[in-house]
Amino acid sequence: MNVRVSTETAQGFMDTDTDTLVTLCVCAGMQSVMLVLKVLLLLLASEMSLAQLLCPEVCSCAEGVVDCSKRGLTTASLPSSFPPHTTTLHLNDNHLTALPNSLLDSLPGLRLVALHGNPWSCDCGILYLRGWLLKQNNHAFVQNVSCSSPVHLRGRLLVYLSEQELLDSCRYWMCNLALASQISLFVFIIVQVLLLASVILFLRRFELLTREARRTAAETFSAEDDATQSNEYVTLKDRSLLHNITTGSTHSHHILC
Repeated sequence: MNVRVSTETAQGFMDTDTDTLVTLCVCAGMQSVMLVLKVLLLLLASEMSLAQLLCPEVCSCAEGVVDCSKRGLTTASLPSSFPPHTTTLHLNDNHLTALPNSLLDSLPGLRLVALHGNPWSCDCGILYLRGWLLKQNNHAFVQNVSCSSPVHLRGRLLVYLSEQELLDSCRYWMCNLALASQISLFVFIIVQVLLLASVILFLRRFELLTREARRTAAETFSAEDDATQSNEYVTLKDRSLLHNITTGSTHSHHILC
C-alpha cells in the first residue's frame, strides 16, 4: 500500500514537472517569436527610415514610389541619385532636356518610369537615355519620350532615332563651341601680349628713371666737390694775401726805423 502511494506521488510529481517544462518551453518559444518579430519590425523601420533619408528633398517618397513630377526640375537641378529600392519613378511634367549618365543604372528594381511632359533635346546629351530605353522591355517608356528640339527632329520618338542622327544634330553645337573656344583663345593671347608689353614699357621707364637719378646724383656730388675745391682755393688765396700784407707791413716798419 505504501509502495502504491509512493508510486502515485512520484507520478504526480513527474506530471507536474512535465507540465512545468512544457509551460517553460512554450514561454521560451513565445519569447523567441516575439524577439524575431521585434527584429523584423526594427529592420522594417530602419529600411523605411533609410528610404526617407535617401529621398531627395524636392521629391516625395513612399513604399518604393518616388514622385518628382511637376517640380520644375531641369537637367541641372535634377537629383543625382534616388533610393536604391525605388520601383516607380515619376519625372514627368518638368523641364528636363536630358538625363545625367548612369542616373537610372543604380535602380535594379525599377519597373516604371514616367518621362512624358518634358522638352527632350535630341542631341549628344540624350544618348544615355536613348541607350537605356533601348534596353527596356516596357514599350510605355518608348512612347513617352519624344523630341522637342532641334526643329527638324521635333515630335520624333527618341528610340526610333539613329545614333548618327543624334550626332549630326550635335555638329552645329560643336562648331559653335569650337568657334567660341578659338575666340576665347585669341582674346587670351591678346591680353597676354598687352600685359607683356606693359611690363616691358614699365621696365624701360624704370631703367630711364634709374639712369636719370644716378646722373642727377653724380652731378650733385660733382658740384659739391667743385664748390669745396673753390672754397679751399679762396681760403688759401686769402691766407697768402694776408701773409703778404703782414710781411710788407713789417718790412716798412724796419725801413722807417
